[in-house]
Amino acid sequence: MTVLMCMALNIYFEARNQDWDGQLAVAHVVQNRVLDSRFPNTHCSVIQDGGERRHQCQFSWYCDGKSDDPRDIRAWRNAMQVASSFWKYEDPTNGALFYHADYVQPSWAGTNYNVIGTHKFYHALHD
Repeated sequence: MTVLMCMALNIYFEARNQDWDGQLAVAHVVQNRVLDSRFPNTHCSVIQDGGERRHQCQFSWYCDGKSDDPRDIRAWRNAMQVASSFWKYEDPTNGALFYHADYVQPSWAGTNYNVIGTHKFYHALHD
């Protein structure tokens, strides 16, 4: 799978209901992980990390057992646009490596985060 396809699928399934900034933020988290030695060093590997076991992925859509075929054509086009150009834009997360939807409170979440759209973005766990 190409980098563009991996990134677009991740943006689509993680943030298709978000505006440009929310989708851009999700793309930059992947990029930030690629640049961090604690994570795999390719975009697709970062997105697929932990995908060997159901519900153990870094990005939940990748191993949830559901279809990974985009159905909303407009949202898919938007995700492709963000994926193909995110690197041209400043990172709205300022280097975040983690995020989650604002309606959940995972055990790893800290108190120091930025909100972009309906996601909370973190630079470190338990900060």
